[in-house]
Amino acid sequence: MRVLVTGAAGSLGRTVCPGLVEAGHEVVGLDLVPAPDGTTFAWHEADCADADAVEAVVAALSAGGSLDAVVHLAGFPDEASLPTELTSHVVTTAALLDAMLAHRVPRIVYASSNHAVGRTPRAAGELTEHALPRPDTYYGVAKVAAEALLQLFADRHGIDAVACRIGSFLEQPGTVRALSTWLSPGDAVRMVLAALTAPAPGYAVLHGISANTRAWWDLEPGRRLGYEPQDDAEAWAATVEARPEDAAEAEFVGGPFATAQFHRPALGD
Repeated sequence: MRVLVTGAAGSLGRTVCPGLVEAGHEVVGLDLVPAPDGTTFAWHEADCADADAVEAVVAALSAGGSLDAVVHLAGFPDEASLPTELTSHVVTTAALLDAMLAHRVPRIVYASSNHAVGRTPRAAGELTEHALPRPDTYYGVAKVAAEALLQLFADRHGIDAVACRIGSFLEQPGTVRALSTWLSPGDAVRMVLAALTAPAPGYAVLHGISANTRAWWDLEPGRRLGYEPQDDAEAWAATVEARPEDAAEAEFVGGPFATAQFHRPALGD
């Protein structure tokens, strides 16, 4: 499978790209910055918010052979103003979907976030794929909107789209919350591989976490797509020290993003 990976130079991209190559896929990286030293696969420098630039990359790849899928990992991974978040997550997704439709690329795997449902109270119980959008930040709002775009293109045009609501992607969990929300590097690769190869998923949502003993989120949606996580944050539990913030971070699904420290004007700097 030939796969374009956006945000290939980011922390998740630097894990996923080698994993896809190792699994036998042909990877093409796309990022704002040059390829890291030692990169062994093709690379394009472009801004995913620039629709013309995205169109040019997808057109070139399609002319040089079929492009089978896009893995969209690009985007600012923190809270900012609403316009910044919408550009980073919604405009980039729209640019990719338009180019995919024009060049008949049939599948996209999207790095969404738990923050799309981050204001869901933990008291509501285990989070399922049917949880209503309930963002905790403008970052979360943008992820909700990007997911809605994926649903629209799946319904209108038959594009297969898998939204991976990622929890805490880290080398190892460092907080009590992360013992529930951790996504290991190895499971991140397994997750993307499953989303790329699941037969005819249509539009689907999975929870991007490992097989954590303390998991807050239902893993069944991912398992239906072939995602079988193998790691468990509990292996690190003895190294995680309790903090005063733990109680507040456990109140809502989004953890610290749902707390007052992230309150800001929508149109502020």
